[in-house]
Amino acid sequence: MHVYIYDSFLNKKRYEKVLARVETRITDLGLNGKISRMGLMKNITSTIANELKRGAKTIVAVGNDATVNQVINAMLSQKLGNMAIGAVPLGIIPIDKNKNSIARSLGISWEENACDVLSARRIKKLDIGTINNYCFLANARISNQATVLEISRKYTIEIIEPGEINIINLRTDERNLPEGFNVNPQDGLFELLINSHKAKRFLIALNGASANQSIFPLKKLTIINKKNQPVVIDNFAEVPTPATVNIIKQRIKIIVGKERSFI
Repeated sequence: MHVYIYDSFLNKKRYEKVLARVETRITDLGLNGKISRMGLMKNITSTIANELKRGAKTIVAVGNDATVNQVINAMLSQKLGNMAIGAVPLGIIPIDKNKNSIARSLGISWEENACDVLSARRIKKLDIGTINNYCFLANARISNQATVLEISRKYTIEIIEPGEINIINLRTDERNLPEGFNVNPQDGLFELLINSHKAKRFLIALNGASANQSIFPLKKLTIINKKNQPVVIDNFAEVPTPATVNIIKQRIKIIVGKERSFI
């Protein structure tokens, strides 16, 4: 059974028509299932936990990047306690082109067209990053200013010049990325990309980084910010610092499209 998790913002009247089109397409493709609408009094983690216990075969996040992040966190909180739940894949139906960079990177089109990707059921196992008690699929970022990186407890990096630090598991944002920069969300590593607006490159850069960029693959690092700025994950949630970033051993199954950003 498919379980469709509708984000709370879809309760607004202006989304009625697009949701009607999505539901019609779901019916046409024989993908009928249970619709669960989130709201102020309905918790996404407990909802998904209950549906998994009832035997859900596919969880579908309907909404945007924030929806995907919340559903992944809810699913993985269950998987950590029951490895068998790892067999349940995640599908995505993005509503609106705005704030849906994760779906775009996964090769999933918008709204009712995403139902065809769901029907094709092309599944990939993707790495998941953790930062403190949160999971993320795509990326984590923080300003360079007052930020110190501890790499495997062996050395530290502090960038004086303004810019941004990006920890990338799935490429979703074309801004400030070097030409030819590739990310593999299945290799057990994330890419640390340090952009500095003024400073010259200070580390050995990979993947064709420019003179003001440094890139290298890692499994773990700790982020400390002297001004207590948070780390933003998946362009949505803010995680307080200090924060330790890892790639966990467990992967998540996700239904993807042909035009995804990775093989």
